[in-house]
Amino acid sequence: MQLIEVTTSQLAKEFLLVNVDLNKTNPAYIRPLDKDIKEVFDPKKNKTFRSGEVVRWILKDGGGNAIGRIAAFTNKKYKNKGDDVPVGGVGFFDCANDQTAADMLFDAAKHWLTQKGMQAMDGPINFGERDRWWGLVVKGHEIPPMYCMNFNPPYYQQLFENYGFKNYFNQICFAMKANSIVHQKFYDRHDECEKDPNYSATYIKKNQLEKFAADFTIAYNKAWAGHGGLKQLEERVVLKMFKSMKPVLDERICWFAYYKNEPIGIWINLPDLNQWFKYLNGGFSLWHKLKFLWVKATKKNRKFTGLVFGIVPAFQGKGVDSYIIIEGAKVIQKLRKENGRYVLGEPLYDDYEMQWIGEFNPKMVNVAEALGTYRSRILTTYRYLFDQTKEFKRHPILL
Repeated sequence: MQLIEVTTSQLAKEFLLVNVDLNKTNPAYIRPLDKDIKEVFDPKKNKTFRSGEVVRWILKDGGGNAIGRIAAFTNKKYKNKGDDVPVGGVGFFDCANDQTAADMLFDAAKHWLTQKGMQAMDGPINFGERDRWWGLVVKGHEIPPMYCMNFNPPYYQQLFENYGFKNYFNQICFAMKANSIVHQKFYDRHDECEKDPNYSATYIKKNQLEKFAADFTIAYNKAWAGHGGLKQLEERVVLKMFKSMKPVLDERICWFAYYKNEPIGIWINLPDLNQWFKYLNGGFSLWHKLKFLWVKATKKNRKFTGLVFGIVPAFQGKGVDSYIIIEGAKVIQKLRKENGRYVLGEPLYDDYEMQWIGEFNPKMVNVAEALGTYRSRILTTYRYLFDQTKEFKRHPILL
C-alpha cells in the first residue's frame, strides 16, 4: 500500500472520488457537492486557515487503486470545555474494510499532528464550523444524509475503535412526522405566553433580510456565544449567510420570537437540500445550477431540517420555546383552534429532522424529546490521546 500526500489538482480530484467509489453502491448514499469539499481546503474560501493548517492523504493498494483517504488539521481556535492538552483533528476519512489500511491513515495523521505539537486528535471532524462534516454515523446508516452531513458504512466504527479512538461525545439527530401532535404542555405553555401582548412571533421575510439578520445576531450571541468555543457572530456575516440561503429559503419555516419587539428566540429551518442535490451527482457548474432550478421547480421537497433553535438566557424556562414552536406550527402544520382544541390541517412537509444536538447539552435534548421525536441517527465524535496512559475524559456536560 502507498500513502500519497495530496499536492496537485489531480490528486485533489482523486481525494473527492475515494468517497464516491466506496459508497456508490449504497442506495442511501447522496454524493456531496464537490464544491463544498473543495472549499474546506481552499485558503481563499475557508477562514480557518487563518488559525490553522491542513494536510490530506490518499491511500492506494498495490494495483494503484485508491482505497482510503484522510485529512489532518490544526486549529488554534478549536477548544472544548475541559481540554487540558492541545487537540488536532482528522476528517474526511474513508477507507475500505481493512484495519491495516485504516491504521496507516490514522498513523499518518497522528505523526503529522505530533510534529505540530498536538497531543490528541478528534475525528471525524471538520476543518471549520461544526455545523457540517462532523461526527461518524453509528446509527442511521440506512437514512440518506442531510446536506453537508457525513455518511459512512457501519464498519467505520470498528476501524476507529480498533485503532484506539474513544467516544468523546455523541451527536443525536431527532426526527418526527410533520403531522405529529406534540405534547399538550407545549400548547399550554404557548397559550400562557400568548396572553401577554408583549410576546410576538413571525417568520422571516426575504425582502427584509437586513432586519432579520440583525435580530438573529442579537439572539444568537446572547444564547450561544462563549459556549463550547462558539464565538460572537457579526451582523454582516449573518446577512451574507442569509443572502446565500435566499434561493432555497422557505420563509414559512424560519421563525423569530420577540418580547417588546426585542428578539428573544430563533428557530431556523431549511428544506432538506439533499433532496434536490442528489440529482446533481456532485456538480455545481452553470449547467448543474440550471438543472437544480428545474429540479427545485418540478420535484416537491417533502422534508425540512432544523438548523438552529435557541432562546436567550433571560427568557429560558418561561415557555418561549413552546411559544415559538406553536406559532410556527400555525403555519407549518396549519394548526388552528376549534372549540378550544388544537387541530391540524395539511402540513407543508411530510418529515422533519433536526441537525444534531450534543448529548452534553441535556437541556436541548430534553426539549427535542419532549416534542415527541425519535432518535433518527447518532453520530459520534471520537478522541484519541497520543499518550494512551493518560486518563481519558468525555466531553463535560453543559449545565
